[in-house]
Amino acid sequence: MQESSETKSQEIQAAQERGEALKRVILGVVAVVSLMMISELRRSPSFFSLGSTEGYNLQPLVMRGGDPYIRALMRTISASEANSSQPYSILYGGQHVYDLNRHPDVCVTIVAGPNVGNCSTAAGRYQMLSSTWTEKAALYHPQPANFLLWHGYSFEPEFQDAVVYAWLADPNAWGTDISGLLRQGKLDEVLRLLSGTWTSLGYGIETNSASQDLPAIYQKMLEEELAGGL
Repeated sequence: MQESSETKSQEIQAAQERGEALKRVILGVVAVVSLMMISELRRSPSFFSLGSTEGYNLQPLVMRGGDPYIRALMRTISASEANSSQPYSILYGGQHVYDLNRHPDVCVTIVAGPNVGNCSTAAGRYQMLSSTWTEKAALYHPQPANFLLWHGYSFEPEFQDAVVYAWLADPNAWGTDISGLLRQGKLDEVLRLLSGTWTSLGYGIETNSASQDLPAIYQKMLEEELAGGL
């Protein structure tokens, strides 16, 4: 009887040890999966929350009319790229210019980030480089080019809006229908697509403090635009 009791005790102890070992394995797997999920979530602008719209100058567009989904996207890009009460005149680095007859084309030295030491001509509400503005204005600017041979394309606010709106609304420019994706609720897919152009949108090389708030900003902008703007 004693031997049988000892054997049973050993079996119980062995079972307990196997149970503890299995528990450790399960906890290890859960920890690894959790870390993988957190790592993936960190790549998304909506990491852990819908973000906040506080602290942003969410100015209405000067341009009238158009698709409310594209308009809301434009205001979201602006919140990340040119968070200013005067976004149309801002240069990279925060200074302002007030002659917008053409793109300012001022090359400001970059002091932080992956391109430190270079300079940037980014300007306006959508922080467009002078070369990008020239290229896209030739395609989308509403004023005929023959009026502008000596003066360049006007960089006035309504034209900044008009060019970027037409660019974003052109499916041939992006290989997809951006408005259609937004109507399907695929904001993250759109932000990923645009991050090669606007690098602060959460998937580019210069994610900033606004990136995690973009879903909340976009939702607020969309509600305003669907209601008729401000």
